[in-house]
Amino acid sequence: MTSPLPLDGVRVADFTWVGAGPFLTKPLADHGADVIKIESRRRMDPIRSMAPFRDGRPGPNRSGYFANRNSSKRSICLDLKTPRGKELALDLIAKSDIVASNFTPGTMDRLGLGYQDVIAVRPDIIYLEMPMQGNVGPHRGFRGYGLTIAAAGGLLGLTGYPDRPPVGTGTNYPDHVPNPLHAAVAVLAALRRRRRTGQGQYIELAQLESTSNVIGPALLAAAVGLRIDRTANEDTAAAPHGVYPCAGEDRWCALAVSTDEHWQALINVLGKPEWVAQDAYATAGGRWTARRELDTLVAAATATREADDLADALTAAGVPAAVVSNAAQVRADPQLNARDHWKTLDHPEMGPSVYDNIPYRLSATPGRLRGPAPLLGADTRDVCLDLLGLTPDQYERLAAEGVVG
Repeated sequence: MTSPLPLDGVRVADFTWVGAGPFLTKPLADHGADVIKIESRRRMDPIRSMAPFRDGRPGPNRSGYFANRNSSKRSICLDLKTPRGKELALDLIAKSDIVASNFTPGTMDRLGLGYQDVIAVRPDIIYLEMPMQGNVGPHRGFRGYGLTIAAAGGLLGLTGYPDRPPVGTGTNYPDHVPNPLHAAVAVLAALRRRRRTGQGQYIELAQLESTSNVIGPALLAAAVGLRIDRTANEDTAAAPHGVYPCAGEDRWCALAVSTDEHWQALINVLGKPEWVAQDAYATAGGRWTARRELDTLVAAATATREADDLADALTAAGVPAAVVSNAAQVRADPQLNARDHWKTLDHPEMGPSVYDNIPYRLSATPGRLRGPAPLLGADTRDVCLDLLGLTPDQYERLAAEGVVG
């Protein structure tokens, strides 16, 4: 018998799509909430059509990207642009605790599902919206994804070398970390307040503002008039500090030297190169002035070393270091496997598929991946009959009309 989960009994009407929104509702689902994802066959969640696809074959139920963000959820299809579809959505909301969406401002209102519409059927609802730049202001109607939010929020401007264009973060970082997790904390806080007061709450999470939190120190420095430039891998309190080439094709080791002890350990592991004894390089790592020249010398010393061996030697000597791993190496990482980070769930169409486990451990209220990502509309009939009270004949008629599916 499985133990109860901390959010058992909580229901979420999930209108979110793409990246940040579904990653908000995923931890709620993994901790017991009944997250019902409202989709449409006319306009699917775009990440259902994004690679990678199982066995390289595209399909709405074969996206690994979608699967990763939607474990433990249910999926129903409603045509929200029909009067009956809207009514069914409101019926679902009336039986839910949370409504979440990340559409452009005004979209839910135009559908007849805005906050004022919703509190008419569920006064104590917790209603979350995630507009890109907020519901008010000159840029309220701007659309965007993680990449554009990272650019507008200053994050991309700090990535790369000062004499080159920004390189970005390699992924839509706002969609994966600050925006969904800030939203999850806000929803949990609102749930706690409702438990104490019986009152619901409207939550507006402007994704631009959430993303700007990531660069807090740079914003503070700029506020006092300091010039903030891209600094590549440099760190004000460590040198050498960066990613250095190793033997073989595209093999690298990251290391950080922030104390005299780190510096001495590094030069010992590198075999005490000749340049260490030169007067120009006689001071400890944290006080170098010729950082680029130092990086060049360290890179020449690491280039002949095997990345794994070098990282092991440095960490054994007390120097923070790690191999730069690709995705396949992360999947095989012994530490992650020892911690049971990877979970295989049997997907109805893709078969056994690997998912990330919950990346934190709650001793008293643990969650779990309760099931694979749902097929498009897999739960429409069950939800309509068992939760919304439709008869089989009513359901079949609405399905024939394209209202449900």
